[in-house]
Amino acid sequence: MHTRPHRYDENGELRTTSARWEARRLNPPNPLWGSNGVAFGPDGRLYVAQFLAGQISAVAPATGDVEVVVPMDGPVQSPDDLAFGADGSMYIADLVPGRVWRRSPAGEYRLVSDAVTNPNGITCVGDRLFVNEMKPNGRLMELFPDGGDPVVLTEGLALGNAMQLGPDGHLYYPHMITGQVWRIPPDGGTPEVVAEDVHEPVAVRFDRSGVLHVLSRGVEGIVTRVDLHGSGTRTLVTSGLTGLDNAAFDAENRMFVSSYASGGVTEMHPDGRTREIVRRGLDGPYGVTIDLGGTVYAADHYRLASPTPEEVTTPLLLPFAHGITADGELLHYTSQFGVVQTYDPKSGALRERARGLNRPIGIAVGPDGALVVAETDAGRVVAIDDDGSERDDTVTALAEGLDRPTDVALDAEGRLYVSEERLGTVLRIEADGTTTVVADGLAAPQGLAVLGDDLFVVETGSRTLSAVSLTTGERRTDAEELPVGPPPGVVPRTEPALFADVMPGMARRFAGLTAAPDGTLLLSANGEGTVLRLTPRAGEGTGIQPVR
Repeated sequence: MHTRPHRYDENGELRTTSARWEARRLNPPNPLWGSNGVAFGPDGRLYVAQFLAGQISAVAPATGDVEVVVPMDGPVQSPDDLAFGADGSMYIADLVPGRVWRRSPAGEYRLVSDAVTNPNGITCVGDRLFVNEMKPNGRLMELFPDGGDPVVLTEGLALGNAMQLGPDGHLYYPHMITGQVWRIPPDGGTPEVVAEDVHEPVAVRFDRSGVLHVLSRGVEGIVTRVDLHGSGTRTLVTSGLTGLDNAAFDAENRMFVSSYASGGVTEMHPDGRTREIVRRGLDGPYGVTIDLGGTVYAADHYRLASPTPEEVTTPLLLPFAHGITADGELLHYTSQFGVVQTYDPKSGALRERARGLNRPIGIAVGPDGALVVAETDAGRVVAIDDDGSERDDTVTALAEGLDRPTDVALDAEGRLYVSEERLGTVLRIEADGTTTVVADGLAAPQGLAVLGDDLFVVETGSRTLSAVSLTTGERRTDAEELPVGPPPGVVPRTEPALFADVMPGMARRFAGLTAAPDGTLLLSANGEGTVLRLTPRAGEGTGIQPVR
């Protein structure tokens, strides 16, 4: 166990070094790599399941100190919720691989079950353990840590999630799709609806007075309070915390909430006022871009985000955004779950351009206006053209038979480049679909950008920024110690599956790069949850004139 107030290293200083570029953060680092299920442990700390990080941290509510308790290179892959048993054991819902774990007070792990699909909501009732499934027609089950087959209490859950025992001795749980809250006796029986038309329910929690709180996963941060065992009244409180995920009440009945969209831990008062315990920020980021007005956008998995020193805003929630590029007033983005979409920030209009692609990541706009996309798991780069119909646009292969194409970029002459992460190369794709090696021997290259006569590439394996001259072919290292990838010393595990049953699973990390009109570079510093702006140092011009 170790304390990491900064999720990348202990001191939180930006260690990037470069003789050519000055690095500056556009937003503060995010101490938590996502925050999902939360529960108070026997030691009084708030334990936070971090799905995207694959780890669990403990937060001291009085100070905001963060300590990693279940590391990202341990046996747990994608913890989404957790609960504590009567003996102090921690039970963990490991969503993507479909496992439930027990971590003893001594820190020993034991697999409780691998017979649950998409385990999410998990709760303990004394020595008894219950879990539900986040999927259509999901199950609510009792598991037996000391052995024995699971017992199914009920089926037909429309995406289960965070649940809890109520003061009447029933288990309460949400149906995320239908906007309902249900309950069932722990020993089984007929489930019944206790609340309908609840705003986007993601978690149910009872406070110390027995009042039911239903958290909303939407933009407004709504919490619906239902006095089921009193007057029966229902009240709505709007907190402004986008993408609420879970909540826990301490011994003084203070409510602490998490956000899947922006991480962090926040105390939420009964009137909706909030107090920051652990700072929120970017969960990734993945791709990054800048529009003509100078607004920076980051693709941040659960949202499009705009980072600033004051706060990270959320123009759009729940797109599963990974690659992104600006095109005039429009934003185009990819989802590694197979979709390419176009978003208009002014009107809020969202248009699907293609679906069914095999893990698309990098995206750029070609000279003819077509979208150019690295379809990573299909081993090809494709063009998506607007054919003017109501259906998805036309998808045409520009290059096939690639290994793991990750990002794409075009130079001023319209020549197309692609990074091959696994092969450690950058290729130029010729007009006939053949390829020419531009650079090789790279360490897991991902993000690409062209600035002047140089092609820049983020090498996530060595945490460096390299530049390749497009005129001479000369290669140089422009920056080192970039905060990308897992924290130093952490050996990445085999990545969890992209899909979990019919639901999205775990998208692979992607350190994006883009060139701004003023001659700077923007980098997705996904190791610490920031966007870095790299500005040429005096005397290190880029060869292009800033746009006025």
